[in-house]
Amino acid sequence: MLSAEDNDILCRIEGAAPMGQLMRRHWIPACMSDEVAEPDGPPVGIRLLGEDLVVFRDTKGRLGIIDEHCPHRRASLVLGRNEECGLRCLYHGWKLDVEGRVIEASSEPPGSRVIENVRVKSYPTAEAGGFVWVYMGPPEEMQPFQRPAWAPTPETKVAICKIKVNCNWAQILEGAIDSAHSSTLHSSEIKTGTTGKTDDPVKNLGRPSVDTSPRIEVEPTSYGFRYAAIRVPIYDPDTHDYLRITTFIAPLTVLIPPGPEHGVVQLTAPMDDTHTMFYFMAWGAPEKTPDHEPWRRSIGALTGVDVDESYVNIRTRANGYLQDRAAMKTGDSFTGILGIAQQDIAMWETMGPIADRSLDRLGSSDIAIAQFRRIMVRAVKRMAEGGPVIGVTTEPRVRHTSIHSFAGIVPKATDWRQVAVEEEGNAHEMEPAAG
Repeated sequence: MLSAEDNDILCRIEGAAPMGQLMRRHWIPACMSDEVAEPDGPPVGIRLLGEDLVVFRDTKGRLGIIDEHCPHRRASLVLGRNEECGLRCLYHGWKLDVEGRVIEASSEPPGSRVIENVRVKSYPTAEAGGFVWVYMGPPEEMQPFQRPAWAPTPETKVAICKIKVNCNWAQILEGAIDSAHSSTLHSSEIKTGTTGKTDDPVKNLGRPSVDTSPRIEVEPTSYGFRYAAIRVPIYDPDTHDYLRITTFIAPLTVLIPPGPEHGVVQLTAPMDDTHTMFYFMAWGAPEKTPDHEPWRRSIGALTGVDVDESYVNIRTRANGYLQDRAAMKTGDSFTGILGIAQQDIAMWETMGPIADRSLDRLGSSDIAIAQFRRIMVRAVKRMAEGGPVIGVTTEPRVRHTSIHSFAGIVPKATDWRQVAVEEEGNAHEMEPAAG
């Protein structure tokens, strides 16, 4: 259980909320690079940490993330013209550059000084791993952008699914660090045993165990924690364990145990207190990682089929997530809900916009969930007292590109803490922030 006070500390991210202030000290995902791939292409409206912003790539390829609203009369710049190195408001023609400066005001007479020193809020940007990243915190505390753990080099291939979820960010992140649920909720998709290479990326994640109640052990780290879900394997159960090691990189990233072909990662982008943009990715070598379309299709997140062009889900609580009870009766589907992502979303949203954790009754399989809550609430309180921000380091060569998750069968004598450990000395060079 979590007290109502601590639940608010964990969940609230808008305005001056302490958790939101912690997140602002990190580089967080703004949108996919594909959404703003074209110079002078359509701008994209986003909502992050309770703020409405617009993302655009200008004529020279520079990225801008600025306040959505024109400073003149507050019309939306998402509808604006992206041209000649600026975003022009449709209402009166005021034009802003990637730094939020007003560089033209066509509604004003020649010689007018009304736009001198007028600018809107703008934030630093970077690109890596198929994402546009943004830093929304105090400028003096900004650390150089570094490549994420799941895209350690520019050559890493990443397939991204994106869905807007109608609930608080913490419910989604807890789903990623809950290894026990996959044996039940996703039992129709992640089959027991090895399935071999197929055209379905999810079916390649076969599991060599029928153990549905893993033993959970947690190891805190400077960036969050790692934990092992230890199961009895199908073969050699007396001498071996099946390990699934999950890594939480505070505040928004979870490296999920990989399949034999590629890695899996979940990224959470809090829009406001009760809405979140959920990203679920496959990543790895180009020859082994699926393209966007087959990945999205396999997990129930295909644009134009499962979600609309704004990534709004067609399956909702109101339509019962299009649950197929007939398929449940025949045994074709345990949940009757199509796709891993859709199954997860149904669980998260039906907890309510912000889950009341004071009513939880946690068990032994929830040790990692309890650890997440303790670590993040403690991290917020420590930052409020002037302490360091979890996961933020001033060491330029020590970061996340050498952190891993793991899935595999190992001898029982193996210390899981030594499996897929962080090797800081082998970290990749950072990429400088752009914009």
